[in-house]
Amino acid sequence: MNEHTDPIKPAAEEPPRIPVKIEEFFAAMAMALICLITFANVLVRYFTDESFAFTEEFSVFLMVVLTFVGTAAAFAKNTHIRMTFLVEKLPPRTAHYIEIVVMAAAAVLFGIIVWYGIRLLADDWQYETTSPGIGIPQWIYTLWLPVLCAMIALRIVGRIMRLVRRKV
Repeated sequence: MNEHTDPIKPAAEEPPRIPVKIEEFFAAMAMALICLITFANVLVRYFTDESFAFTEEFSVFLMVVLTFVGTAAAFAKNTHIRMTFLVEKLPPRTAHYIEIVVMAAAAVLFGIIVWYGIRLLADDWQYETTSPGIGIPQWIYTLWLPVLCAMIALRIVGRIMRLVRRKV
């Protein structure tokens, strides 16, 4: 299929109303913090044979944030990972409807993660769970699961709206 008849990546698709630069900024900030924390830990370990206790815990948290923010950006830009072998062989109208159904399923999936993320957050808050590495309240980390998954779900809903408006 050429790029003008490809149902998955049309030649002229309207951009998201909310710029993806937001996700790109937070992804860059998370990556910069990971690099800074890791570099500082390497320096401290080199000069003192000790390491910062918080670096692994914060780095893992920031990697999770980076992953979710990147996922939101990928859905917004229609560059998310997917299997298209069979869909590309279908008529454009059928492929278009399948894309809408798949996006709806993804939105439901992330909505479920938001629901269970809120329940996990409530448990961490209620039972005053602390992080295993440095002992800060676990809810500080858990809070970002439903927030970032809601952001992904909203990006998917925006993609669905653009797909519905597009003529096939």
